[in-house]
Amino acid sequence: MNYTIIGAGKSGLNAAFLAQDLGHNVFLTEAKSETEAASAAKALTGRSIDAEFGGHSDKGLQADIIVTSPGVPPSNPFIQEADKRKIPIISEVEFAWRQLDTAKNPVVAITGTNGKTTTTALIAHILNHSGKKAIACGNIGTAITSVVRSVEPGTILVVETSSYQLDRIVDFRPDVALLLNITPDHLSYHGTFEQYCAAKYKISLNQNAENVLILNADNEPSKAAAAHSRAQILHFGIHPLQQGMYVSSGKLLIPRGLPDSQHKEEQLMMVDELRIPGIHNVYNSMAAALAARAFEIRNEDIRDSLMSFAGVEHRLEYVRTVNNVEYINDSKATNINSTWYALSSYSKPLVWIAGGRGDNNDYAALDDLVRSNVRCVIAIGEEADAIFNHFSSMVRCMKAGTMNDAVHRAADFAESGSVVLFSPACKSFDMFANYEHRGQVFKEAVMGL
Repeated sequence: MNYTIIGAGKSGLNAAFLAQDLGHNVFLTEAKSETEAASAAKALTGRSIDAEFGGHSDKGLQADIIVTSPGVPPSNPFIQEADKRKIPIISEVEFAWRQLDTAKNPVVAITGTNGKTTTTALIAHILNHSGKKAIACGNIGTAITSVVRSVEPGTILVVETSSYQLDRIVDFRPDVALLLNITPDHLSYHGTFEQYCAAKYKISLNQNAENVLILNADNEPSKAAAAHSRAQILHFGIHPLQQGMYVSSGKLLIPRGLPDSQHKEEQLMMVDELRIPGIHNVYNSMAAALAARAFEIRNEDIRDSLMSFAGVEHRLEYVRTVNNVEYINDSKATNINSTWYALSSYSKPLVWIAGGRGDNNDYAALDDLVRSNVRCVIAIGEEADAIFNHFSSMVRCMKAGTMNDAVHRAADFAESGSVVLFSPACKSFDMFANYEHRGQVFKEAVMGL
């Protein structure tokens, strides 16, 4: 068959390699120039994959199937023309799924506006520390197409899935699916919030009564996914529930669902035993614990794993302490909601570094947190003026031209016992290649103090 792969990032390259390894004719098309995508061009060396850079020509439309990378929107002219010609278009996740024997390799899929990466890593951590074999892959950094042909039987694939990837699935059916939350994001791609929700709901599109769907009872758009699913539904939240997991009196509790039982719930652990901070990580931990229980992991093993999990890079990541000031890297906070959770995670006074490329950001949602606990805001990137203008009447504000400048200004202002929190609330593409690059630059600046 003739495969066209759109995009030469991690997922695109690995989809092209998989298609070639399966014996298909492969054509890869990338919008960036060969100079801009030099690492991709180098990765193709010796692969004899036909590729073009600098735009998408009609040659890519001579395909039996198209595999598109995350972030290529439906409005893309090439995508629209392919749709018009009725060429099947699938995501990399769908392509990888078709190569799996899920009887041998069960799949857990995680989506949500915030918390995906942490929850994906946490589920894999619990499974691996409880006698199972698991691989975290997908949007977390390791392309699922890079592992499906080499994964050992019995290994569980824990797959972070974005709305972009889910929007182009056909048969993808995870054994366990998690929808952590939905708040407005990526609307420039999806068009409307309703379409964004619809893409998220596709995580359970093909699930049946043998599968499990785990939903956030405290987030209405997530909770509403139950009406679109045939799977067994479990909820998590901070109020009592009949099924799933909830918080009460500082404890993580699992309802037994036995009305005649003297013990209506079992205790998993105390909330303050969780190693990762913040109410959002209480939610992430409950979701991960429910996923682990679907694989019959014992409560004791789940508790031990939750107590030992230190978090993921670029998500409330502790960098170092200088002059009794903690420096925290939360570069993965690419939207307002994610930064709201970050700001609410600390009781110490905060110096907050924020900014980047906005996505119709409404900073008013952060006003109460800034007034109560932020001592200074340092704004960077394309949104620097908007952030400065919004918060300057509430708290001391500064603007910085570079990350290094921002870190040094924060160090000069921060008092002993405070926290310098880099939580951008914005995309990274104004100054950096991606959020990982941005977080690394922040950490290098901090290590240089």
